[in-house]
Amino acid sequence: MKKILALSAAFTIAFSLCGCGSESSKSEPSVSVPASSAEKLSPADQLLEDVKGTYDELFTVICDSKYDQIWLDKCEAIVGKDKAESCAEMLKKACTGNIYGDEAAKKYADAEDAQFDCYFINGVNQLTFSGSKISGLDESGKKVFEHEYKYVKDLSLGGMMNGYLYETADKDAGEFRYFFMMPDTPATTYHIEFRYGSDEDALTKYNEGAYAYWLAAGIPTNCDEKMIDDVIGLFCEENLADMGSEESSSSDSCEAKVTLDGAELTEQAGKTDKMYESADQSGEAENEEKSAA
Repeated sequence: MKKILALSAAFTIAFSLCGCGSESSKSEPSVSVPASSAEKLSPADQLLEDVKGTYDELFTVICDSKYDQIWLDKCEAIVGKDKAESCAEMLKKACTGNIYGDEAAKKYADAEDAQFDCYFINGVNQLTFSGSKISGLDESGKKVFEHEYKYVKDLSLGGMMNGYLYETADKDAGEFRYFFMMPDTPATTYHIEFRYGSDEDALTKYNEGAYAYWLAAGIPTNCDEKMIDDVIGLFCEENLADMGSEESSSSDSCEAKVTLDGAELTEQAGKTDKMYESADQSGEAENEEKSAA
């Protein structure tokens, strides 16, 4: 599970769980292979196989009040009882925004109270991945879209996260023309992450354009209590681990320094005014800070 991050001068917040992408397949010599032998898939095609299933919105599921105690327990194990509640609220708030695109970019221009919208958009309530076919249903169970997709190329999200871009040839796809999938799978990080839309360039940007401050996250509809416990635990551990050594602090607020590929964010949870700070994105600053600690 990767971490909440801050980007550039705007110090935008994002939620990202670390995925384990498959290694690229090596070229094989042209030889006769028994028909029963399985053909090795490319990493991009393998990902579509690994995420087969139907998904609900991750944060709609794990932020249900019935899981509040899991959040508190996971946070308390890392930062102590006094800070557990504020840290849990901080982590959940960062990923439960309800606006994205130009509206979010304008609202979060000063970086205060920035949030990511990690829900499904454009009328989709549930998504199903069936190999190369992806479809979505609305709240009433009515089909919103269904298209076949093919891998186009590797793509980077703001230079911070790498994934795979898929495109449908259907001319009527509209805002479902592209799917930009991160390499997360239920088997590796207990969830999936992705974006979809009609503008390839905009899909690569965190804090500007049509999809600013939006990164969808899903969890299998048939997830069990263990998977929910695991995904909450992984999220808390990756984002709060650095606070373990600060447990003895007299402050009862949650001051979390969370990073992704060198970008650093500081949030004072429980205070009216929140301040976000970002470190050098080269990754060296982060490593030096951890060594000093």
